[in-house]
Amino acid sequence: MTLRLAFMGTPDFAARSLAEIAAAGHEIARVYTQPPRRRGRGQAEQKTAVHQLAEVLGIPVSTPESFRDPDVIAGFRALDLDVAAVVAYGQILPREALDAPRLGCLNLHASLLPRWRGAAPIQRAIMAGDETTGVQIQQMEAGLDTGPILLSETVRIAEDDTAATLHDKLRDTGALMWPRALSALERDTLEAVPQSEDGITYAKKISSSEARLDWTQSAVDLANHVRGLSPFPGAWFEMPTEKGLVRVKVLMARAGEGGGEPGTVLDDALLVACSKGALRLERLQREGKGAMDAADFLRGNTLPAGTVLG
Repeated sequence: MTLRLAFMGTPDFAARSLAEIAAAGHEIARVYTQPPRRRGRGQAEQKTAVHQLAEVLGIPVSTPESFRDPDVIAGFRALDLDVAAVVAYGQILPREALDAPRLGCLNLHASLLPRWRGAAPIQRAIMAGDETTGVQIQQMEAGLDTGPILLSETVRIAEDDTAATLHDKLRDTGALMWPRALSALERDTLEAVPQSEDGITYAKKISSSEARLDWTQSAVDLANHVRGLSPFPGAWFEMPTEKGLVRVKVLMARAGEGGGEPGTVLDDALLVACSKGALRLERLQREGKGAMDAADFLRGNTLPAGTVLG
């Protein structure tokens, strides 16, 4: 027996799940994804990663601007689905959509709920210094990531994980959970476990205003901040040059020993004083340039001990 389902997702994180569900042999009646957007220097219209994969797999694709449109909901209901699988779709589904499939809508979320409900769980987990996170499939409700948990996997956050590397770990782990979850759903053996009311945190969307490094924080906190924002949008500081201040992104950094006025370079290898400890800058990207390791960066940029960074 196979399930008749719709898949709803947009980025690369979701495309891997679509591939695993398709490989498991389920009938994917329709893929929903965000509309093509103009991107890049040439502003060419680009389809989402999920859209591109769906076309390769020969699955019909819909790209509604809003799932609150009555015609969109009517079309979704007319598919006569057993279930919908949702992964980073990027739209809030109204109650009418959640109730349309016979078994409801299931969502893959990249944290261990109720910790880090919301838009940026991967980044927030690293920025907060969490040692573990995970991926969960939950039964969707009208609330933000409030539904009961159906399947869960824990993933360790390594000391050198960035948002990019942790993204890939969670993407791959989560994708492999779908065949198990859907098989159990067919057999009616999925146990829905309500979320705890304790430990609720929210992973608000990353804003550009929080990317600037605040040297008055501790080195440990800043190292986590750097990794959580790497590679995008990238934590940054301003360094003095003959032509004025230039913005530099920090893509990797580690907490170290040292002391001094926050923001002051302490040696000739990019150790910067913080309110507690010092931050060793290991990989950087000057505005308009490519990313490079600290040693290569210093060959073209002068930041001797005593330099004060903004």
